[in-house]
Amino acid sequence: MIQLITKPWYGEFSGTLVAMYQLRHRVFRVRMDWQIQTSGDLEIDEFDGLHPDYLVQLSDDGRVQGCVRLLPTAGPTMLRDTFPTLLSDRPAPAKPLIWESSRFAIDVGSDAPKGEHGIARATYELFAGMIEFGLSRGLSDILTVTDVRMERILRRAGWPLRRIGDPSSIGNTLAVAGYLGISTQALATIRRAGSLSGPVLWAPVMLAAA
Repeated sequence: MIQLITKPWYGEFSGTLVAMYQLRHRVFRVRMDWQIQTSGDLEIDEFDGLHPDYLVQLSDDGRVQGCVRLLPTAGPTMLRDTFPTLLSDRPAPAKPLIWESSRFAIDVGSDAPKGEHGIARATYELFAGMIEFGLSRGLSDILTVTDVRMERILRRAGWPLRRIGDPSSIGNTLAVAGYLGISTQALATIRRAGSLSGPVLWAPVMLAAA
């Protein structure tokens, strides 16, 4: 299941958010050795202060095992403000129908269930959640900065990245920026490859007072 957490629900799901920040620390600081801002065992940066929407991938027993952060490109973005070299002298996208994803992370064991091409079903589920999120908001694309390893995974999964420019070394990562198209066809491809039977995205609903 993919849980959508937006600003009005930060307090209600504070425990889930803490577990997400801990997962990001394990993946990006410990495993990948990125030189990024941390606070104890939490990985939090200035873009988390902009009240993004989060997609959190939960295991069957409720553990946080994946996440991605989403922000509109009309405001500050990692591509424009942190990694402008990846734009190859092009202007940074700033359109209402394009949002930026960042901090995509999956932390599952090697024995976790797999979909096609040996890709974890949890990864397919998070991809599907991103597309469902995009469709729910009428987005045309999700903009992202990723490494070339994840670019290959996206291509194998059937959701290829449309590069903005050439890859560039950032620290110990060969990074690339590009667009991921949002469409019902892309969603169908990911669902089929990941053996997903239907929608994966869940969002809490604010009930009207009785």
